[in-house]
Amino acid sequence: MLDVKRLQVLLAIVEEGSVTGAATALGYTPSAVSQQLLRLEREAGQPLLDRHARGMTPTEAGLVLARHARKVVRQLAAAESDLADIAGLRRGSVTLGTFPTVGSSFLPLAVRRYRELYPAIELTIHSGREDHLVRMLEEGKVAVSLLWDYEWQRVDNEELVLTELFTDPTVLLVGATHRLARRRTVRMADLADEPWIIRAGGHPVVEVLERSAVAAGFTPSIAFHANDYQEAQAMVSVGLGIALAPRTATVNQHPDVRVVSLGDTAPSRRVLMAHRPGRVRAAAELALHDVLVETAASYS
Repeated sequence: MLDVKRLQVLLAIVEEGSVTGAATALGYTPSAVSQQLLRLEREAGQPLLDRHARGMTPTEAGLVLARHARKVVRQLAAAESDLADIAGLRRGSVTLGTFPTVGSSFLPLAVRRYRELYPAIELTIHSGREDHLVRMLEEGKVAVSLLWDYEWQRVDNEELVLTELFTDPTVLLVGATHRLARRRTVRMADLADEPWIIRAGGHPVVEVLERSAVAAGFTPSIAFHANDYQEAQAMVSVGLGIALAPRTATVNQHPDVRVVSLGDTAPSRRVLMAHRPGRVRAAAELALHDVLVETAASYS
C-alpha cells in the first residue's frame, strides 16, 4: 500500500517543479522531502522523477502516480470536510425565531424531529412579532426565523433569503351550536348577517376579514375585540359571534368551537423561513433548515 503522505510529497514536487518548492509548500525541510521521495520510489519499484541540473521532471510512472495522488489528496480533503460537518452536528448551538401561532402548532413537530436527530445541539427559540423577528435576523441575534405574509403585503427585504414552507389557510370559527357548525365548507357570502369577533390592535386577521367581506359584498358587524385567539375562541364558544383565524391558530381548539373551511373565499397566508445572505451557515443551522423543510412537506 502506497503511503498517502509520500504521495502528497510527490504531487507537491510535480506541481512546484523542485524539492525546494515542495518543501516550502508543505512546510518540510528539503532533506525531509528528498527522503520521503526516495522511500516512495522504493515502494513504487521504479524511478518517479528524472533528476537533472535544472531540477526534476516526472517520469511516465511519476506522472501517472501524481494524477492518482491528486485525486487521493482531494478525496481526503473532502472526507475531512465531511467529518468536520458531522462534528459540527455533535456539538454547538443554533438560534431560531418564530411567532405564536406557528410556535404552538407546526414548530413543535420540527423541534421534536431536530432533537431526535441532533440531541447534542443546543436549540434556542425566540417568539415575537414579525417586525421584531426581522430585526433579530438583521442584527444576527437569530440565525433562522419563521415569518409569514399575505399576497397584498409580501415580505420584501433584500437582506433576507426566503423559503416558503407551507400555505396556512384562513378558517372560520363558530360555536358548537351555531347553524353552520355541521358544515364542512361555507362561503364568505353566507356570513353577511353574522356578528364578528376580531383581534384587537390592528391585527392582520382584521384586514383578512375586511378584504374577504368586501369581496363577498358586505360590511362585517363587529361584536367583540379579542386580545388573542384563545379569547376569541372563548367568545365564539358562547355564541357572541364568529371569527376568522389562520388554521395554525386552531391547534389548541376550544371544545365548544368548530372549525369550518372557507375554501378560496378567504385569503391564505404563506409561512416562510428566512435567513441572511452572504454569511457562513454552520452545520447545525443547515440541518435545522432541512428539518424545517421536511416537516413542512408532511405538515401541509
